[in-house]
Amino acid sequence: MTNKTLYTATAAAYGDGRNGRVESSDGLLSAEVRTPTELGGPGGATNPEQLFAAGYAACFHSALKLVAGQHKADASDSEVVADVSLHGLPQGGFGLAVRLEVALPALEREEAEKLVEAAHQVCPYSNATRGNIDVSLSVA
Repeated sequence: MTNKTLYTATAAAYGDGRNGRVESSDGLLSAEVRTPTELGGPGGATNPEQLFAAGYAACFHSALKLVAGQHKADASDSEVVADVSLHGLPQGGFGLAVRLEVALPALEREEAEKLVEAAHQVCPYSNATRGNIDVSLSVA
């Protein structure tokens, strides 16, 4: 592998941060964002944690399908659920934690766990977050 850039996504946030709007440069993503009611906001729209969860779930699922194909493993009907939690940090500010729950119904648990760990080594989100935030993996 090289460090050659394969793709760059560009998105912008407008308005009042968590109570504004996000949009991708190609216009395919355009969404209102609101602080969730659990954080004292109005809710009623997506939020940065949901967007991160959706991106991580899709990216990890793609990595899972890739490694399953490399190992000739049956990843049919697979699913990845990402829970992204926002928490306060002792030194101030905020942090994230992620829980990925993976379903590989066509595989035995041991084989599924090996594929999930292999996907965790390949997934760009996993590589970006490694050592920065807690990411837990589980097989459903």
